[in-house]
Amino acid sequence: MSTETLDFESVPATWTRRHLLGLEELSAEEITVILDRAVLFKQTMAERRRKIPLLVDKTCVNLFFENSTRTRTSFALAARRLGADTVDFSASTSSLSKGETFIDTAKNIEAMGVDVVIVRHRTPGAPQLLAQNLDCSVINAGDGPHEHPTQGLLDIMTIRERRGSVEGLTVAMVGDIAHSRTARSNIWGLKKLGAHVIVCGPSTLVSPRWAEIGVEYSYSLDEILPRVDVLNLLRIQFERQHSSPFPSVREYAHLYAMNRDRMARTKDDILILAPGPINRGVEITPAVADGANSAILEQVTNGVAVRMAVLSLVAGERE
Repeated sequence: MSTETLDFESVPATWTRRHLLGLEELSAEEITVILDRAVLFKQTMAERRRKIPLLVDKTCVNLFFENSTRTRTSFALAARRLGADTVDFSASTSSLSKGETFIDTAKNIEAMGVDVVIVRHRTPGAPQLLAQNLDCSVINAGDGPHEHPTQGLLDIMTIRERRGSVEGLTVAMVGDIAHSRTARSNIWGLKKLGAHVIVCGPSTLVSPRWAEIGVEYSYSLDEILPRVDVLNLLRIQFERQHSSPFPSVREYAHLYAMNRDRMARTKDDILILAPGPINRGVEITPAVADGANSAILEQVTNGVAVRMAVLSLVAGERE
């Protein structure tokens, strides 16, 4: 399929960045460019279901130091649908186990002719460190509790599709805010596009310091529910915690899980999101996860389109 069938003139080429490291550093205009391009890719793939050869002769490597299902697979599919070659890196079988440094490993991979490194790492700032040491493009696929920009973008894309616009909406992020890179990327992106953001959860996981950047905080889901337009339910990240943030999972579910009783007290058109993996019965019940207000699987679909947009901008159109 010729790229001439893609109406890129409708998406102004204002992108000049070599990397995507986080949404905090992007302007509202840059976020909108990515989202508009993602919509274009999604529409084209739905109509044609063919590859769009914008990144032929490019090579992308998934450099993942943490487990991943959706993000890793989504990036691989996005790259292949753009015509790029893809390589998956396994930290457990690499020379890191022999004492090689993180930077040396990345430089050696780049020396093999890689154009884009997609990195997930447990340490905040790891993608920024790579960007300072590599000549190729770097995309942050999640760095500890810091940021997960493409997850934030796909969440916002889903909101725009369902509600038409983000501006003026009240969006609540509920759950483990303290350890959530998804929450941080959503907060930066949503605020820049004009949404009112609430973070909600146990006091051990929600800091009042969010108020310093204009984010409302609450410890009561029932209190905020009637005025929320979008509810993004975050997983409790026990693997990042050194002590128990609440007495029991059962108590957490009692106070913060979305269930039929709570759905009855929300706006009729409330939008339910969850970045996954979801823990049914903890942050959300099956009836809500699979209900008409849920867009959880739409988020996964939109993830491929968003990552196609990001890859095409950092590795293709910029040139």
